[in-house]
Amino acid sequence: MTARTKKDKTLSLKEAFEVEYARRQMERRKREEAERKQQEEDLARAERLYEALQADAEFLAKRELTVDRRRYTVSIDHRDYRVAAYFEAGKASVTSADKRTATTTTAAPRKQQTVDSVEEALSVMAQFLVDETR
Repeated sequence: MTARTKKDKTLSLKEAFEVEYARRQMERRKREEAERKQQEEDLARAERLYEALQADAEFLAKRELTVDRRRYTVSIDHRDYRVAAYFEAGKASVTSADKRTATTTTAAPRKQQTVDSVEEALSVMAQFLVDETR
């Protein structure tokens, strides 16, 4: 086997493979980092919403409501209904479900709205609560 000179620019299959493999690994790492960052942001939003909902314990007790957070989901529970917000990919899906007509412990959503911020999620959750308490 002879050594290549600087003028010889042809790649071998092995070299081409290694270049492509390294490029794909770098792209994969960038995607994973972006996904991790997005998940951190979604989790922080869920935590902010949870803290905002927990802030008025007297209101919650008066309305017989409990607030719970499980990772990216924040829910307001009443014995008859549940209002929840699930954060994913920078958005929140807010749902309302009636437990009275549910055949399982997890009621199917009757209403759903997608929002872009914690403030919008809080506002839609309040709207859904008003709808449920009329």
